[in-house]
Amino acid sequence: MRALLFDGKQIRFDADHVEPVLASGEALIRPLLAGVCSTDIEICRGYMGFTGVLGHEFVGVVEQVADDCTDRQKQLVGQRVVGGINCVCGQCDMCISGLSTHCRNRTVLGIAGRDGCFADRFVLPTNNLYAVPDGIDNDVAVFTEPVAAACAARQQLHIEGKPYITVLGDGRLGLLVAQVMAKLNASVRVIGKHPEKLERCAKWGIQHRLLDDIALRQDQDVVVDCTSNSDGLAIAMKMVRPRGKILLKTTVAEPQPVDLSPLVIDEIQVIGSRCGNMADGLAILANGEVDVISLISKRLRLESGVEAVRQAAGGALKVLLEFD
Repeated sequence: MRALLFDGKQIRFDADHVEPVLASGEALIRPLLAGVCSTDIEICRGYMGFTGVLGHEFVGVVEQVADDCTDRQKQLVGQRVVGGINCVCGQCDMCISGLSTHCRNRTVLGIAGRDGCFADRFVLPTNNLYAVPDGIDNDVAVFTEPVAAACAARQQLHIEGKPYITVLGDGRLGLLVAQVMAKLNASVRVIGKHPEKLERCAKWGIQHRLLDDIALRQDQDVVVDCTSNSDGLAIAMKMVRPRGKILLKTTVAEPQPVDLSPLVIDEIQVIGSRCGNMADGLAILANGEVDVISLISKRLRLESGVEAVRQAAGGALKVLLEFD
């Protein structure tokens, strides 16, 4: 089968990659559409030390499930699905306490210990899968995972009054987070470096400014770092008010040293934010609460996957991989 993988040194297309093997409770999935994410780019720079098939944002069709699956799980065969990326044991202390996304034995689709979705076939536990409603087309459904991650950021904030929230970063995730945050009782703005990306905010009624055009005053109640850049936290600390909150969505392969003393001096809360609930992502997409179509900038076939990642790393907003 075809696959796009990272071998520890370079990203490459493999026209004859080994087929995946179903394990207990798993489903074999044929992707219809997949999205290139900043995490994929960072993996190719050494993040997580991952080697294997890349990719974790997808919409696909279930072709087969393991023999030991229940009748309910077998009903997934033939259905369009999206999937949670964390594959968990269900038995460790994290799983038992309700923190299964932090399972001590987890593998993560295309990120840690498990081949990803940039291939003709891949596998995930059936418990990770969510059927896509007929009213959501593939171009929208492929955004479920990042939209769910944006929802998680909103859910982790406890809003009082009408706070000032800055989303720092005008890339793929930043523009999704901004749209989700705009549903709060808050004054939301996006700060970025690219006028052509920020102009989408005008259509959504979201305030936006170029980073070079603002003074870095400590006047924001919340700053959400979606820069995918190692200097994001340092900039956020110059924006947030004393006793404000910084919510971090950025992971990078080579983080730069940051002076954390302002966090102590100004008593800043720092909140890490990673994955979200896929059901929440699907619900928001089904209700049309966010505009994802405007984020699509490139479509390339799987055979051109190396170029797709290159373009995403070069600033293309959202690059999608097509498989047929």
